[in-house]
Amino acid sequence: MNARAAALLAWSLGGLSVAMFVASFLLWVLARSAHVPASWDANLGLVAWLAGVQFLIFPLVGALIASRRPRNPIGWLFLADGLLWMLTGMMDYYAIYGVAEPGSVPFPVGIAGISNWLWVPAVGLMGTYPFLLFPDGRLPSSRWRPLAWLSGAVILLLSVTNGLAPGPLDYLGGVQNPFALEGQPWIAGAAFAVFPLLPLCTLASALSLVLRYRRSEGEERQQIKWIAFAASVMSLLFLIGIITVLIGSYFAPQTWGSAENPPLWSKLLWSLVVLSFGGVPIAVGFAVLRYRLYDIDLIINRTLVYGPLTATLALVYFGSVVLLQRAFVLLTGEGSQLVIVASTLAIAALFNPLRRRIQDFVDRRFYRKKYDAVRTLEVFGARLREETDLEQLNADLLSVVRDTVQPTHVSLWLRDPAATGKPRAGS
Repeated sequence: MNARAAALLAWSLGGLSVAMFVASFLLWVLARSAHVPASWDANLGLVAWLAGVQFLIFPLVGALIASRRPRNPIGWLFLADGLLWMLTGMMDYYAIYGVAEPGSVPFPVGIAGISNWLWVPAVGLMGTYPFLLFPDGRLPSSRWRPLAWLSGAVILLLSVTNGLAPGPLDYLGGVQNPFALEGQPWIAGAAFAVFPLLPLCTLASALSLVLRYRRSEGEERQQIKWIAFAASVMSLLFLIGIITVLIGSYFAPQTWGSAENPPLWSKLLWSLVVLSFGGVPIAVGFAVLRYRLYDIDLIINRTLVYGPLTATLALVYFGSVVLLQRAFVLLTGEGSQLVIVASTLAIAALFNPLRRRIQDFVDRRFYRKKYDAVRTLEVFGARLREETDLEQLNADLLSVVRDTVQPTHVSLWLRDPAATGKPRAGS
């Protein structure tokens, strides 16, 4: 396939994904308007729909990669995975609406049965092969070929057993799987036995990326940094969400609400967690296309600085508001708006000093070469204001350049005013 045909195919599949996403949104609106019993436990909230937004990023990034790098299978994997996610989302809302409103659409139970097993290849493709093949589309070595075959076999076997296992379908209030082999309970047992192999294959695939990073250098190392950064942010937000739920439900159950109706700030937090999953394909797109490849070091640096800075300032702000309000209540019997004003002014005063301290700590701990270079230049600048011996300044300047820039060779040429315009050299 030539480059033009590959680009046409890639963007056609990307457009198909967008069309299915629009259709799933319309079906989501219809499903929300239908009389869906609460016993079905159908997740029709805003966070559930936002999950579809971040999965739309997969086919769009896949189309971009496949059109620019058609020989790299990662783009086509993202396209296939995005199509599966868009298709399952559309089928789920179609089935919920069709079963809740009998006669509204044809074959809702059959569509639900197909969607019942499509999630397996969608999850499997996303969690295994992109890690194994990143960033150049090839396995790290031939020793990883058995894992690639095992991952494919597990995805296929789990798809078949899950699709044929008897039992009720999710979110449909006890409607049975129309494709199940009734009287064959061993199929469900086989699916249950095979399922643990899927996360194990995912972990092994991630391990291959870690080992590839340890052996890499130059551009390949920068590429792996992109996906590692996106995965770290996603994991951190997910951990924050879990901790928030545990703390809120345990220490403040009266303000937390029920599991079915959590507070608004919790919904916003989980929406952010869900959307962070879309950062992984975006990072892969930057890395594979090598667009702004070396900006990842700056992004990591700023994240290490402004992440703790934001958390510290938020903790100081809310802590000061709570403590000062309590002090005002004890002294005057009522709260005061001055507390919020004073806390805001304190945060504004703390921002720059705290940012500089955190930046200095990050540079010392994670960017030691940069920190040492900055310190060396500061010392040389102070010496430059006091030194009057030209020969000593020449030697100091050459030493600073060697220590900070680390060139293979350095020379300093100065014009001798006593000579006839001929410069002299020092190295």
